[in-house]
Amino acid sequence: MNLLARRKLTNKVALTLSLSAMAFGLFWLAWILWTVFDLGLSGLSVALFTEMTPPPGADSGGLLNAIMGSLILVTLATLLGTPIGILTGVYLAEYGQHHWLGKTTRFINDLLLSAPSIVIGLFVYAVVVAQTGKFSAWSGVIALALIVLPVVVRTTENMLQLIPNTLREAAFALGAPKSVVISKVTLRAARAGVLTGVLLAVARIAGETAPLLFTALSNQFWSLNLNEPMANLPVTIFKFAMSPFTNWQELAWAGVFLITMGVLVLNIIARVFLRAEKIN
Repeated sequence: MNLLARRKLTNKVALTLSLSAMAFGLFWLAWILWTVFDLGLSGLSVALFTEMTPPPGADSGGLLNAIMGSLILVTLATLLGTPIGILTGVYLAEYGQHHWLGKTTRFINDLLLSAPSIVIGLFVYAVVVAQTGKFSAWSGVIALALIVLPVVVRTTENMLQLIPNTLREAAFALGAPKSVVISKVTLRAARAGVLTGVLLAVARIAGETAPLLFTALSNQFWSLNLNEPMANLPVTIFKFAMSPFTNWQELAWAGVFLITMGVLVLNIIARVFLRAEKIN
């Protein structure tokens, strides 16, 4: 067998294995989505969005308090983690590329990015919940913010590094100070990529269960008090899916459908922004 024939055979084998791996992954993804749609759609109703989580044995109920609790927790965690993440990403990309503090911060951020969410939940439990003596929505917000932070830091740094240095040099040549160059030139040029990172971070924390089990816990009733346990979709799904009650299981699948659709929409929006950034 000559060299050309051997290369063609190697290419065919590699292509076959790659397509098989892709088909294997898509098969399970399609199965999961089909199951979510099949069981989740049957649980959708007006009561799902207008009634509270039912007690054991109740014939009716909804997820209003859990939906509202998740929206509050995710929104506050995003508002808390995003500014810190963007500022840290700006420092790493514009100031700390070769400084020891920048290298150390980047290393710690990589560790935090790869840390299991349950570890973050246990950390916040030990630092906040155990010290205050009670579960609370605020501790859940802190745990989710710690998950948002490294995603935003990494995305912001990468997006700023993609901005050509000639753009910075042109701004410097016009006499603009570095703070103005960063805020008016580089960040503005990378805004779509930074926003993409924020959306991906929101999509990640939307379905996190482990951190909330150790922090915000859950609440069967309507509560907007951030100093008390607060209902949320991930923990409610976890609790209802393992219950022996049929209506609880239906509500759990409906909650899974809501989270799945929310994450899907956020990922699509993020891809659209990222594509727009590449085109521009």
